[in-house]
Amino acid sequence: MPATVPESVLTRLEVRRLATIESLDLDLCPGFSAFTGETGAGKSIIVDALGLLLGQRGGADLIRTGEADLLVTGFCGEASASRRVTAQGRSTARLDGEVVSLRELGEWAGQHLTIHWQHSAQSLLSAGHQRLLLDDQLGSEPAEYARAYRQWQGAYGRLEELRRTERERAQRLDLLEFQARELSEAAPVAGEEEPLQAELNRLANLDSISQGAAGALELLSDGEVSALPLLAEAVRALNTGAKYDETTAQLQTELRAALEAVQAASGELRGLAEDSAPDPEELDRVQARLSLLGKLRTKYGPGLGDVLDFQTKVEADLAATMQDVHDAGTLAGEVQALEAGALRAGHMLGKARRAEAGPMAAGLLRVIRELGMPHAQLEFRFRPLESAGPHGLEEALIFFNANPGEEAGQLADVASGGELSRVMLAISTVLGATTPAVVFDEVDAGVGGAAALAVAAQLSRLAQSRQVLVVTHLAQLAARADHHYKVEKRLSGGRTLTEVRLLGEHERLEELARMLSGNTSEAALGHARELRGAVAGH
Repeated sequence: MPATVPESVLTRLEVRRLATIESLDLDLCPGFSAFTGETGAGKSIIVDALGLLLGQRGGADLIRTGEADLLVTGFCGEASASRRVTAQGRSTARLDGEVVSLRELGEWAGQHLTIHWQHSAQSLLSAGHQRLLLDDQLGSEPAEYARAYRQWQGAYGRLEELRRTERERAQRLDLLEFQARELSEAAPVAGEEEPLQAELNRLANLDSISQGAAGALELLSDGEVSALPLLAEAVRALNTGAKYDETTAQLQTELRAALEAVQAASGELRGLAEDSAPDPEELDRVQARLSLLGKLRTKYGPGLGDVLDFQTKVEADLAATMQDVHDAGTLAGEVQALEAGALRAGHMLGKARRAEAGPMAAGLLRVIRELGMPHAQLEFRFRPLESAGPHGLEEALIFFNANPGEEAGQLADVASGGELSRVMLAISTVLGATTPAVVFDEVDAGVGGAAALAVAAQLSRLAQSRQVLVVTHLAQLAARADHHYKVEKRLSGGRTLTEVRLLGEHERLEELARMLSGNTSEAALGHARELRGAVAGH
């Protein structure tokens, strides 16, 4: 049993309608748990279910045939996380019953659970994965380099674009400067056309205006019989009656007001009648202004408001283009400075990687040798890149050798499948146990004999501080586990069902016997007891 049980381990897994699982309620224990079963029993379905909580792809092909959806719920103490996938491929994620995004679900699950899949060993063959093994153990150096590299490349890309479009930019700058100057000199004002048109109409019809005013003036005051004398006489005629009759007095007041109004109008009409000569300069000014505004509308309109909008856009484009011209002249120096900064950050990153590489390789090698490869050699080697890349100035590669007297080569070139699995297991147990629960999906493939016992011991040591769940076909691992679950299929109503149950001690012996010999004969059970006794002594 583990010496210390970490917080937030998986306590329960509920699965509904996933593949061959109809309904599964599985209580999980701390420590080292093994999941075994015959080939094809569906052992990895448990891992698939946990993978859904981590945000792995959840297609409709995972849903049990004939069902509309699947549902997986994991519990870490009182906290819960669930994911539902429908036959249409839609996912709904929840944390403690509240709907969240799939990313939020994956982040939550990733804080509690790490899965090392069967294909994880193959991913180790890529140079990028080998580099990440180092970078994940470093401080801020990878992020600082990545930031410096992005800034450098961003500025460099902008400089190259500015250089590529230099001729087009010069032509556009000429056009924008002309348009901006034309509009600025014209200085159009919103709504100015209507009053200008009205003024033009007035100036163009001054003769008619003057003649009309003279005729009206003749009728009001200058004719032999005109309105003003008649109105004055009417006011005087009411003088006597107004003294004795209020209505008469009121009418006299109204006539006097009319007289005053006609007198005022006559004065203004006289001015209009005498101003019969148009001002040619003013007429030309108004006509020229309207003509200019019309040209602007033709070029930039259709309306004067559109012209003003175009002017605003031209001024903004001109400012941006002039900024590009300025940048083209100054960006080369900035790019050079950013490149120097990125190279400095790259050298710091390389130095940090080399400082980490030795101790990491030693720690991995210690476990690898325990896993049945006593003569193995493992080290990180660094190969400079021709030019700085997104992840640094060099590649970090694992060189490996399992046999004495042989020269180490790149891991991808020299490791067999079994050797690669053991290297991956060492990495998983030494570097990958950062979450409270760690799941291994048959990473022991290709391992057997004494090496299998060493793998079991390594997993058991990891389980002292982590919850370890292992899907395995090795009896040596299952025998060493604190808890043994069996995955098995059965037929019900003509349908295949996958079930998982925790085994008691006698059932464990029978399962171990099957794994060792393919049967549960007394001889096989004897071998199982011997294996259980052997691992119990560790």
